[in-house]
This record gives sequence, C-alpha cells and structure tokens, in this order.
Amino acid sequence: MRTDDLDGVVAVARIAFPDHPEGRACFAERLALAPETCFVLEAPEGVAGYLIAYPWPLEAVPPLDTLLGGLPEARTAWYLHDLALLPEARGQGQAGAGVALLFDRIDAPIGLVSVNDSAAFWQAQGFEPRESPELRAKLASYGPGARYMVRPARAC
Repeated sequence: MRTDDLDGVVAVARIAFPDHPEGRACFAERLALAPETCFVLEAPEGVAGYLIAYPWPLEAVPPLDTLLGGLPEARTAWYLHDLALLPEARGQGQAGAGVALLFDRIDAPIGLVSVNDSAAFWQAQGFEPRESPELRAKLASYGPGARYMVRPARAC
C-alpha cells in the first residue's frame, strides 16, 4: 500500500464495512505506522481490496475510527485491522492470498475482530475465538456479532 492508494482504500472500506466507517486519517496513520504489513489488491479500475495489520498488544481492541497516536510499547502480537474486498473481487481466493502474505511476514500471535459474519472464514485461516467479559465490553462498538479471534504464532 502507498499513500496514493488511500482514497481507493477508503472507497473499498465504505462498501465492505458500511456499519463500521473509518476516516482516511485512520488508514493513513496505520500505513505510516506499519507500511510493511499494509497491502492493496490492484485491479484495472483501481484498488479492489486491502489488508492492514500492525504491532499491537494481544486482546487489546483499538476503537473504531480513532487515531492511535503511535504504537504501544507492549506489542507482543499483531492486530489485523482490516481485510476488505470489493464484491467483484470476492470468491477468487484473494482474501486467502492476502492472509497468506501477512502470515509469511509475521511469526507472532495475530488478533482481529471478526464482523459481518466472517468468523467461519477466519477459523479456516487458523484463528480461534476468545471470549471474556473484558473483550465483550471492548467489542460493543463493533456490533452484536463481533468476535475477537487470535491466530497463535507458528510452531517451530
């Protein structure tokens, strides 16, 4: 992902996550904080999808549409902020390919919030649900079906 891609990323996010809007500044900040783990899927018409991940403490859920202000010192894991595809880019293996690209670069636990009934997809990618009263409170702004999930680090 490059700065020039951000308008396309925002456009994809509006379609993929209409109930979870985030401003361009949030995407720009995430790209600046972890450019090596921010990717786009390019199509002839422009950005057709994206993936954003950054170092973050396990079981810490960043609030939606909020600037982080930097990365915390305690970052023993990564947070997969978003994986989004336009409808016409879905069903072609692109999501799995994007996740595999991330897994090739990260050998640490990865947390995420599953929304839009995506838990089965994430379980197929090796993520496991985590539940606790603290997590439920953190997930409130993500909607009633939101689930926090973690993929452990690869075994040696």
